[in-house]
Amino acid sequence: MSPVLRDDLVVLGRITSVYGVKGWVKVLSETEPKQGLLEYRPWLIKRNDQDWEPVTLVAGRQHGKGLVVQFEGCNDRDVAMQYCGALIASPKTSLPALENGEFYWHQLEGLKVFCQGVAGQKVLLGRVDYVMSTGANDVLVVKGCESSIDQRERLLPYLVGQVVKKIDLQAGEISVDWDPEF
Repeated sequence: MSPVLRDDLVVLGRITSVYGVKGWVKVLSETEPKQGLLEYRPWLIKRNDQDWEPVTLVAGRQHGKGLVVQFEGCNDRDVAMQYCGALIASPKTSLPALENGEFYWHQLEGLKVFCQGVAGQKVLLGRVDYVMSTGANDVLVVKGCESSIDQRERLLPYLVGQVVKKIDLQAGEISVDWDPEF
């Protein structure tokens, strides 16, 4: 396993803190729905600068707005503390298949974002750095890159049909209806 990132993994959450005294930890889930994280297998975690390591879930449940889980071999608070801050990932192949026209956030990251210029030419706005949820709708965070119109960061609403016109994973491009000056 690589020491930093692996292309075959997708980060699904993070361990935030300990919960109680029996080895449980609190988890911030990046999945939708939040408790969906408990269904993925296997879990791999990355602590600090260490390699990804597999962990086995003994139990997990929703707790308030988050999740709490317990790992095999983690039976007290002191052991649980060593997991705090760790990333949680699973192989991309373990993700459920999506309907046609649906995409996982990790598939959009790195795609070039184009709009139409005044004369109808393709204008490169930048690349999708990451996607964030705002409650109302998801937002593409697009950062300038080599050959882009400028080096600005743009926040584009992920509104398919309105702002996002076409996503082509094979070409690595997203076409948007967006004013390049905005």
